Amino acid sequence: MSLGIAMSARIGVILLLAVCLPGPAASPGDLRARIDSQVPGLLATYRDLHLHPELSHHEERTAAFLAGELRKAGYTVTEHIGKYEDGSPAFGIAGVLKNGGGPVVLVRTELDALPVTENTGLPFASTVRAKNAAGQEVGVMHACGHDLHMTSFLGTARLLAAMQNQWSGTLVMLGQPSEETIDGAHAMLSDGLYTRVPRPDFAIALHDEPSIEAGKVGIVAGPVYASATSVEVTIRGVGGHGAHPEATKDPVVMAAQYVLAIQTIVSRQTLPLEPAVVTVGSIHGGSKNNIIPDEVTLGLTVRAFDEDVRENILASLNRMARGIALAAGVPDDRAPAVRVYESTPVTYNDPQLAARLKSVFTAALGADNVVDARPIMVSEDFGQLGLGREIPVTLFFLGASSAQQIEESRKSGKPLPSLHSSLFFPQAEPALRTGMLATASAVMELLKR
Repeated sequence: MSLGIAMSARIGVILLLAVCLPGPAASPGDLRARIDSQVPGLLATYRDLHLHPELSHHEERTAAFLAGELRKAGYTVTEHIGKYEDGSPAFGIAGVLKNGGGPVVLVRTELDALPVTENTGLPFASTVRAKNAAGQEVGVMHACGHDLHMTSFLGTARLLAAMQNQWSGTLVMLGQPSEETIDGAHAMLSDGLYTRVPRPDFAIALHDEPSIEAGKVGIVAGPVYASATSVEVTIRGVGGHGAHPEATKDPVVMAAQYVLAIQTIVSRQTLPLEPAVVTVGSIHGGSKNNIIPDEVTLGLTVRAFDEDVRENILASLNRMARGIALAAGVPDDRAPAVRVYESTPVTYNDPQLAARLKSVFTAALGADNVVDARPIMVSEDFGQLGLGREIPVTLFFLGASSAQQIEESRKSGKPLPSLHSSLFFPQAEPALRTGMLATASAVMELLKR
């Protein structure tokens, strides 16, 4: 009788071990086979997302779709995370999958599109029109690849949910709104993001990059994207009849002088070893050709990798606006106004995490498909999820162009369509496969048993 009890206990231990121990480690080949089974459906999802883009602050359909798909995959989903500075709600979502003890890893995607009228000629090109923040009707397009990012995100979420015997810990799949207006991450954090979902030990994201071949990824340690500061400059004058300019203080002329003058901020006021950009993206003023207006408004973007450089640029923008107004004899009560209305800091890839992911990508994709990339002057708010570098974060580049496109561009000297271009579209299938394989491999490394 005692022998039977002993044998039963031994069998029980063996069964318990069989349940608790991880299965054989998944190879890149295993992952690729699982990805292959998802690709046809995911490409249909990609086309649907591309056909239905939504502007920042308005991603209601997109967020609801992703939330529903995460629930189907077994995630506990929280919706409507986020609150903007004006008090309006955001459409942030998070799916949480708890799978035993271990670290918490956050994977982020973006939900929003851009006010761009699409000219790609794709059979599933967007024809969506919407009102922008100024009330103007604009075309809407996923001109930055967020549709590709979301599709890869969704495929990865399904993949990892189906392979829970390969990892242990907690996975947070985060859908962030309003990346294009660089206020979505802040809106989610301000709404208690890390009290509503587990605070991550690591956060990762991808972003497509047309200068890298589809099928490859790029990785950078340290600063990867520049800080961004949106600036509105209002040049005030004294309006009047276009036939009597002597009786006015012409803000159009002052605005033209200002645009030229601020070009010297980077070329003559900034250390040449410090990258910086000052771009005037919009000028608005006047209503008729023979009326000198009272004011002209300019929209600028400032990019830098160093905070002191950024602060010096903003100080110069103020000083030079006042100087031009003073030289034109503008009254003190009509002094120019310089207003900062959006900003996000440098996106900084934790060097240790970046090195760890590079090794993972090399094993999964092959050394020839992992590129040592360079920092780029575009900007992101993903880094804010790291809470000032308290949480290690890494954003990697996902190749988006074909080898033929890159070679033709090199030979002709004609640039590839860039992100935010009305002509941009990624090579979706190879990029999707690579994004899923890279992200799933990274998560399983960070959450390995």
